[in-house]
Amino acid sequence: MEIFNCPNCNSLFVMTKFRDLCDACYKEEEAQYDKVYAYIRKKINRTASMMQVVKETGVEETLIIKFVKTGKLRISQFPNLGIPCEKCGTHIKIGRLCGKCSDALVTDLQAFESEERRQTEIQGNDKKNTYYMKDDQKG
Repeated sequence: MEIFNCPNCNSLFVMTKFRDLCDACYKEEEAQYDKVYAYIRKKINRTASMMQVVKETGVEETLIIKFVKTGKLRISQFPNLGIPCEKCGTHIKIGRLCGKCSDALVTDLQAFESEERRQTEIQGNDKKNTYYMKDDQKG
């Protein structure tokens, strides 16, 4: 059993794998979720953008993003909601990075691995080309 300070109100609570907040803050977060879900569940609001949901419900964007990331809200049901790419901020539907940033990361990793292999080969070649001379002059 681990005791932590609530990130919202700083009170002590026992953290579980299902909750990262104290009971009071968890209940408040659930009330905020209910407000967001009630708003976007209405047929006329299903195509609302993130900013419209924030404006109409008063719930912070970061909390709505948390609902999406934890799976409480499914973006597939609400086409204009999105979460920001963690690198560039572009709105995406799934994952942590947009396609462009993901591709750039893969390219960077491949370049790094290639450079690492090249450095290893250079070090190996240096060992192969080391020559030792026998000192015949003992005086």
